[in-house]
Amino acid sequence: MSLKIIPLGGLGEIGLNMMAFECDDSLFVVDAGLMFPEDHMLGVDFVIPDMDYLRQNRSRLTGIVLTHGHEDHIGALYYLLKEINVPVFGTPFTLGMVRHRLEEFGILHYSTLHSVVPGDKIRLGVFEIEFIRVSHSVVDCVGLAIYTPFGLVVHTGDFKISNSAIPGMNTDVARFALCGDEGVLALLSDSTNVEKKGYTASDREIGDNLAGIAQQSKGRIIIALFASSIVRIQQIVDIAASRGRKIAFNGKSIEISVHIAKNLGYLTIPEGMEIYINQINAYPDHEIVIVTTGSQGEPMSALARMASGIHKKIKIKQDDTVILSSKFIPGNERAIAKIINNLFRKGADVIYEKISNIHVSGHAFQEELKLMIQLTRPRYFVPVHGEYRHLVLHARLAMELGIARENIFLVENGQAIEFNDGARLQERVDTGRILIDGKGIGDVGKSVLKERRVLSEDGIVGITMAFDEATGIVIYGPEVFSRGFVFETATGHLLEDAVCVILEVVEDIPLGTPGRVDLIRTRMQTALRKYFDFTIHRHPIILPFFLEV
Repeated sequence: MSLKIIPLGGLGEIGLNMMAFECDDSLFVVDAGLMFPEDHMLGVDFVIPDMDYLRQNRSRLTGIVLTHGHEDHIGALYYLLKEINVPVFGTPFTLGMVRHRLEEFGILHYSTLHSVVPGDKIRLGVFEIEFIRVSHSVVDCVGLAIYTPFGLVVHTGDFKISNSAIPGMNTDVARFALCGDEGVLALLSDSTNVEKKGYTASDREIGDNLAGIAQQSKGRIIIALFASSIVRIQQIVDIAASRGRKIAFNGKSIEISVHIAKNLGYLTIPEGMEIYINQINAYPDHEIVIVTTGSQGEPMSALARMASGIHKKIKIKQDDTVILSSKFIPGNERAIAKIINNLFRKGADVIYEKISNIHVSGHAFQEELKLMIQLTRPRYFVPVHGEYRHLVLHARLAMELGIARENIFLVENGQAIEFNDGARLQERVDTGRILIDGKGIGDVGKSVLKERRVLSEDGIVGITMAFDEATGIVIYGPEVFSRGFVFETATGHLLEDAVCVILEVVEDIPLGTPGRVDLIRTRMQTALRKYFDFTIHRHPIILPFFLEV
């Protein structure tokens, strides 16, 4: 018997968080997250981990434990539960977000959800799991103390140690220290912000900065943020209340998370203060605060529609103050910059992270990461949740604090760590990424993505021709058209000369040649590729439409 820890997603990348723990006949999973598509994944909606390993071991899977309600930790849960119905454990806000999505998927009625709070313990097979309060950028987050036959494993989840603006939401430093006193076999710790020195700013500091901006604002205040940022939303509500402003929420995701947080008591809005978005014009501009989605430049988000002037309810005015209270996620910078420029063009004053301290990360900086190691004093250390450079830098940090190099495991997805009389790496298990495109699950692969990339960059050229089936003589065409390749009237002779290239191929293959039409198709594609490469240095997809009549 041995203990195995197997990352199925989230190591060497941001997102897709899913980690399996197995011992004897017991197997459970921590988190089931998604990631949003990378630039080359054209048309893909999002990405989930490959769950083949869990399918193969479904008879041993005892449960799914969730650390918090961000999509990179719960977004793939629905796809897993559709195939394997096992109990799910999470805090009230996390399960509130989960219930909404399961209802959308039509599987809520047969899903088994168990609500837990920090301090609770559950048993899954040979494992006993205790939930420990941690502070992050969403409410109701937990780390895990996992008691196994081989020792205590601590999983921090996403965390920071700086003070939260909401009482009772701070990381339970004392409980992590008690874990250290008990003896920690292995610490699995969040690596996302290991490049940042010092400590994360406090939520109170950000609240003070937002209050200062509100004091200077003459018109409406429009704040875009992540829908799950309940702490920040409460701060905005308090600031608006202190200045006698009404507050309206706009955007489906933010309306859902606000509704859940209010029902659970994590968000308190004074009676009569909240209004619907279609009521904002009934009040003077200086009495309005709008909290909205779109801080990452999402094309159809509420803020993007305001910036482009197509929002049905909100038109940007002179003296509007627009605040983007979030970090610019890498890859989104251009989209965000476009929105900011359009907002400035419409007369708004735009405030964002590069010019004002209005956002605080939910992930620990270096000094907090050091403190977590010092509190738990683990025998083995495994950096998790981050790109590979983050894992390497976190490993170096652990070595600086005295953890031996041989007791630090730098692993990526699929690489199992086995514990019994010591610790060692085992063979990889099959893992990977599954692309979700509309209702298609995994039916978009590398070849499809390559074709989409070529189409997006070079377009297509289509050729229509008809042949007499009996004689092989061309009776129609060739007719050449293009889409996404060239503007036909601007190129003049380009497509006309392509017709000549095709006719030369047809003339070079005598009538009566066996398989003549197929031969023409093949040689024509080769000839056109060479022609377009020579004349315009582009490589469109060549689509022949041949008909024999």
